[in-house]
Amino acid sequence: MNAASRAGLDLAAVMDGLGRGAVAAARRLALAGTDSKNAALLAIAAALRARQTSLLAANAEDMDAARAKGLSGAMLDRLALDADRVESMARGVEDIAALPDPVGATIAHWTRPNGLDIARVRVPLGVIGIIYESRPNVTCDAGALCLKSGNAAILRGGSESAHSTRAIHACLVTGLEAAGLPAAAIQIVPTTDRAAVGYLLSSMTEFIDVVVPRGGKSLVARVQEEARVPVIGHLEGVCHVYVDARADLAMARAIVKNAKLRRTGVCGSAETLLVDAACAATHLAPIVKDLLEAGCEVRGDAATQQVDARVKAASEDDWYTEYLDAIIAVRVVDGVDAAIEHIGRYGSAHTDSIVTSDAATARRFLERVDSAIVLHNASTQFADGGEFGMGAEIGISTDRFHARGPVGVEQLTSYKYVVKGSGQIRP
Repeated sequence: MNAASRAGLDLAAVMDGLGRGAVAAARRLALAGTDSKNAALLAIAAALRARQTSLLAANAEDMDAARAKGLSGAMLDRLALDADRVESMARGVEDIAALPDPVGATIAHWTRPNGLDIARVRVPLGVIGIIYESRPNVTCDAGALCLKSGNAAILRGGSESAHSTRAIHACLVTGLEAAGLPAAAIQIVPTTDRAAVGYLLSSMTEFIDVVVPRGGKSLVARVQEEARVPVIGHLEGVCHVYVDARADLAMARAIVKNAKLRRTGVCGSAETLLVDAACAATHLAPIVKDLLEAGCEVRGDAATQQVDARVKAASEDDWYTEYLDAIIAVRVVDGVDAAIEHIGRYGSAHTDSIVTSDAATARRFLERVDSAIVLHNASTQFADGGEFGMGAEIGISTDRFHARGPVGVEQLTSYKYVVKGSGQIRP
């Protein structure tokens, strides 16, 4: 039980207090200069490095509790911090500091025949509520991205990462205060009570402008169902790799293994492999063997089961499943159009890749697969804001409005129209 719970938490009072503080901080951040925001970000990166020992100690408490609860290996991997991951967080914050400031940037500019000068200018969204599970690095990424884009953030991490979240948040506050920015610009919900999530979603519309969920299917579904403000998020990542008849075998083997197994618990991990029937005789068995020997469970159609006795039969549900584990579904399809049809039926519009040396086939796949991210000859594990040069991202959006794909600093802004005249009146 955390301190707020022991004190007999007045949930409404605490949450509304967070909201009022965030609104006041958002007004100041919207006017903060680029130098101030960048100074805060660099101070955050320095604090992360200076407090590495305490961060890892806090994470060790979370890991011990998670093991005691019997969390899966994939979930433990998402939760774990080590020296390299702390350094990666610090570098990510520095990368965000190095990005152009989106706030105040002119997106478009034109002059009307009557002399009105019109500009479309980027502005912050305001106050962003971010609800996430497991990964403590999201605390850092989300806070830094909101800061750079001039937004205040209210963060609600999962109970399994509570100690890590508090330790990382302390670094964020240190950076804000060092730059003279309000500490309330990045706040964390001080209780792991699930009721706090419901209150944030349904009872804070006067404070929160948008909610971003990052976590499993049940969390995202709950947020999308209960939220009374706009939501930026994705329900799940059922990602595909399609190996075409003209795929280089060595390249295909490397891409498929990386796409599935580099980190199985990330939303860009490949969950289904599709192999063109025209190359199944040469490509299917080596790729399946690579996966099996690397410890990946393979669930395949009849053709796939024939290439290795260790392949289990795939059910209809497997084609829809986001495993987030060392499991993959494999199907042989009749060419690129059948692959596109399969992805359209079973996919989640997240990230899908084609491996081929045929430019026309690649173009057909890239044009016709309607996912937030489509790749040619590259692993689906590149579905990441940092890999896109965004420094970091809050998540991968599969929405078709406002933001799609990695949600970085630009995607955390809206715009307004600034119109300048010289006395014009409308007839």
